[in-house]
Amino acid sequence: MANVEWSNGIDSVSGALSKPSKKGQHSCIKMLLGTHRTAATSSNQCNRLYLRKKIKRSTPPTVNELFIRQRFAAVRAAVKARQEDMTKIDTDIAAFNAQKDTAGGCTTMKAYLWKVCMTDYDEQHPRP
Repeated sequence: MANVEWSNGIDSVSGALSKPSKKGQHSCIKMLLGTHRTAATSSNQCNRLYLRKKIKRSTPPTVNELFIRQRFAAVRAAVKARQEDMTKIDTDIAAFNAQKDTAGGCTTMKAYLWKVCMTDYDEQHPRP
């Protein structure tokens, strides 16, 4: 991953800049991919450039990896549900505003909800 500064007049590029080709003498297996972050962030460096190639995994996922995948999916669903729950919005906004200027406080509402939902999940599901 690299931070990218495009030429004058170009703010961002999103998508494949080159794709792998299986035909011809100059076929390659790598892809050059430019991305522009649109998610809420506190960083102003939003352009990234990746060089990707196809790889095959040599080992099956470990128990810890499977737990982390399951945890991410569950917390993501909980954050989405909590954002849409009208009964919790007022208390979440008040709690967010109370902690955002403290040391270690979350600076965006989404980060705060992730922190709250992840703490709830971790209390109910201990690591294997």
